Amino acid sequence: MDGGRDLIRYPFEQPPAHGEAVQIAEGVLWMRLPLPMKLDHVNVYALDDGDGWTVVDTGFASRKSRAIWQEIMAGPLRGKPVTRVIVTHHHPDHVGLAGWFQSEFGAELLTTRTAWLLSRMLLLDVEETPRAETVAYWKGCGMAPEILAQRMTERPFNFADCVASMPVGYTRIQQGSVIEAGGRVWDVHIGNGHAPEHATLWSRDGDLVLAGDQILPSISSNLGVYPTEPEADPVSEWLEACERLSGLASGTYLVLGGHKLPFTGLPARMRQLIDNHHSALERLEEDLSEPKTAVDCFPALFKRRIGAAEYGLAMVEAMAHCLHLWHAGRATRERRDDGAWLFRRA
Repeated sequence: MDGGRDLIRYPFEQPPAHGEAVQIAEGVLWMRLPLPMKLDHVNVYALDDGDGWTVVDTGFASRKSRAIWQEIMAGPLRGKPVTRVIVTHHHPDHVGLAGWFQSEFGAELLTTRTAWLLSRMLLLDVEETPRAETVAYWKGCGMAPEILAQRMTERPFNFADCVASMPVGYTRIQQGSVIEAGGRVWDVHIGNGHAPEHATLWSRDGDLVLAGDQILPSISSNLGVYPTEPEADPVSEWLEACERLSGLASGTYLVLGGHKLPFTGLPARMRQLIDNHHSALERLEEDLSEPKTAVDCFPALFKRRIGAAEYGLAMVEAMAHCLHLWHAGRATRERRDDGAWLFRRA
């Protein structure tokens, strides 16, 4: 779901090339690493602590990402050590190389308890074939039979495929934590919905927000339900977090997100993020005048064709929105004979 570009501004027109950095402000560097998917990059940041650097998010664990980091450390980071890594949330493109920085460079890892526990758990959860619970969840979403048949023959994505082994030990950050880095004092505020206990860092100078994937400019963060918690309501958690963080929003902030370009216009963007999901829920509720599976709801929710590259994320987001209406009493559901949940407006 897209937000309008006309209400926000992008002070930096081009992202940094691989191995290079853009100085956002004194002591704050922006770098970018590639991802092997449609959203083909992740933004990472480095905060100059004088005798070393604090890195914010890390990219996938891959040979290519490690090589780019080596270029960055020798170049823009001027050979000074990475002494701390802040991970905003547990998704692989953000936590992927945290363990590498810990093991190879002795860096301290700072993240939320939930992000660390989930990362450690998922590293141990390796599947060679889809588990019965996963298949049941896919069927519950109404996954197309041909896609289901294909997935049954493929090795599933595993967290350990792109996340480095993480040693025992981390430093917890939580709501109200204060971090000094890059010559600034940052207040930690916790988001939810896209990932549980997602950390965002707000400069007390009122000029920068390190937002991870909680606040993005031209795309809305994926809100997905997964087999690990098949009746979760991330949409409710997302809306609560957006409303709460909106109280901190100011037009003076430059928002440094995990994807796309840094932007200004945070109050307007927070309104967009909230309004976009309420509008999607209204469209969905109207569409459920007849019983539909989550996959059947793609046209109403996304208003565009969903291709193979987006199918998985679209499916888990559609299920999240259907479940939100169900939890709120705005929809009912019943099982079809093939295992799919049929949702209908209450």
